Order: sequence, then C-alpha cells, then structure tokens
Amino acid sequence: MSLSSQTDAELFQALRAGQTDALSILYDRHAGLVYGLALKVLGNTQEAEDLTQDIFLTLVRGCSYDPKRGSLRTFLAVLTRSRSIDRLRSRRSALAFLHRWRSNPRETASDAPLEFVFQNEQSQAVQTALSQLSESQQQILKLAYYEGLSQSEIAQRLEIPLGTVKARARRGLLQLRQMLTNISQP
Repeated sequence: MSLSSQTDAELFQALRAGQTDALSILYDRHAGLVYGLALKVLGNTQEAEDLTQDIFLTLVRGCSYDPKRGSLRTFLAVLTRSRSIDRLRSRRSALAFLHRWRSNPRETASDAPLEFVFQNEQSQAVQTALSQLSESQQQILKLAYYEGLSQSEIAQRLEIPLGTVKARARRGLLQLRQMLTNISQP
C-alpha cells in the first residue's frame, strides 16, 4: 500500500516510525488549512508561513496527537489556533513591555519630581540591560523599537533571513525581560 493512499492516522504513525515521506503527504493535505487559519488569526503572511512550518515541525518532533481522540485535521486546526493566539499574546506582551520600559522621561508631562526620577531610572535600566545583549540582538531591537522598522524591513536592511531576525529579536526581548524583572524585584 503506497503512502499516498493511507489515512492521516496511518501516515502519522508512519511519520512517528521514521518515514519522512509521510510528512510531505500530510503537508500537502493540510498545509492550506493550517496556513489559512494562521493567516486569519495573525493577519500577517510571513507569520502565518512561519507558524505553518512550526506546526508541521511539531508533528516531526513529536506531539500529543492521538488518532483515537479525533482526526488529524481537527488536531491541526486546534493546534494552529492555539499557537496563533499564543503568538498574538507574545507579540502584544513584548511590545507593551518594551514600550513601557523605553519611555523617555523628557516626553512626560508629569510635574512630580519622584515620577521623573523613577522614569529616568527605568530608562537607564533599559539601556544598561540592552547593552548586555549580543551586538546582533541590540542592533535588531534598536532598529525595531527606536527606528520603528518591521522585522521584514530589518531583514532587508541587514541582508539576513527574516527567521534570523525573528529569532534574535525574540531571544533579545526574553533576555531583556528577565534582566529588567530581576532589577525591579527587591
């Protein structure tokens, strides 16, 4: 029996057994669904493409799919929706975090001297933490948050793959968050 005539459950089992050809068939069958859902939730073609790849990599690396509990199509749809929402939350959280920390005290209209001192300390803490990141992470975060460039624009300007920009930005933001959280805790 050829792989292409097997059910999704059989192909999933074949993939788990090491038959990588099964992945291409599963991809052909379900990539449209995964991409379409990701695009609908994320609203960005590049992120939808990245998430589609991530979802299928999850199948390769092992996931919690159980054919007895439902179809692979349903599993992929639920997984895609969940991961898309996670990405939205992460994006919003990272942006809110960085905007909160990078506020410029000279732009505030506060008359309270203590507020000015506190914001100045925050700004200094961000600059100090930023200087502890790798040069490539610093460069990407500065282009994104100080110059307002998108990740695609950064990739073009630096002539590096978009995935590299995304990975460095994410790692940099996570490291910044950790450093700044450590500073703000007593």
